[in-house]
Amino acid sequence: MTDKKIAIVTGGNRGIGFEICRQLAREKDIQVLLTSRDKDKGKDACAQLKKEGLEVLSYELDVTDENEIFRFRDYLKKEYGRVDILVNNAGIFIDSHDHTEASVFSVDIKTIRKTMKTNAYGSLFMCQALVPLMNKNNYGRIVNISSGMGQLSEMNGGSVGYRLSKVALNGLTRIWADELKGTNVLINSMCPGWVKTGMGGANATRSVEEGADTAIWLATLPDDGPSGGFFRDRKEIAW
Repeated sequence: MTDKKIAIVTGGNRGIGFEICRQLAREKDIQVLLTSRDKDKGKDACAQLKKEGLEVLSYELDVTDENEIFRFRDYLKKEYGRVDILVNNAGIFIDSHDHTEASVFSVDIKTIRKTMKTNAYGSLFMCQALVPLMNKNNYGRIVNISSGMGQLSEMNGGSVGYRLSKVALNGLTRIWADELKGTNVLINSMCPGWVKTGMGGANATRSVEEGADTAIWLATLPDDGPSGGFFRDRKEIAW
């Protein structure tokens, strides 16, 4: 047991997730658990953070596997008795970069299904498992890493699997927020922008530090903070 807040970051071994782990771990009152599909990559990420003087723990977790998620929940209940922060960061972008293949009229349905399973259903499973632990202690902060590519107000063509998965994640954010009204569990979506990561590529315009900033802000909101919103650069944006 620990007096620190318990923070879970899915897909935390690289990119924005790794930077979120780093910045949360710098907070004196937060114990970060970095989850990753690959056990060794998770351990390597934690070892790197340890060299920076940050104590982050790793846990092997595939967010597409409900059984793994509920085993993780049982571990958290036994080890800590609670969860305070959840960052649903794990995600994939496997849409073709070929204009014809990426079209909504020709996209492979397998691409959509696989992307939805990780980017949307994975977050759904995580919340089903961990929100009851937050409600038990009347405290929780949930951050869903979404994207401007999921904004209906600025929707374009192509990348159908990724776009639909982020639309679904944003919809879940609104549903969760409504069902959590009257509690101290706050849940929001955020867009990190185009960030220099393995997914964003070398031509991206933002650093991982910039991409992670809004997630850290939402993960540490005060009790009167917003819930059910969509944010970029700490400012609310259109759905």
